[in-house]
Amino acid sequence: MTIEQHIEELRRELRNACDAVERRQIEAELQLAQADLAVALAEQDGTIEAEPPF
Repeated sequence: MTIEQHIEELRRELRNACDAVERRQIEAELQLAQADLAVALAEQDGTIEAEPPF
């Protein structure tokens, strides 16, 4: 599963979540997945380097 697919799945789960605790958990996981995607895209563009400086 790609990260984009995972994000879409989390969005679907969030739309169907009834419980507040479950919603917060899904929202947190969605934010992490979106951050991972942003980092991956920045690495591809050369905007950031994933390697440590040492």
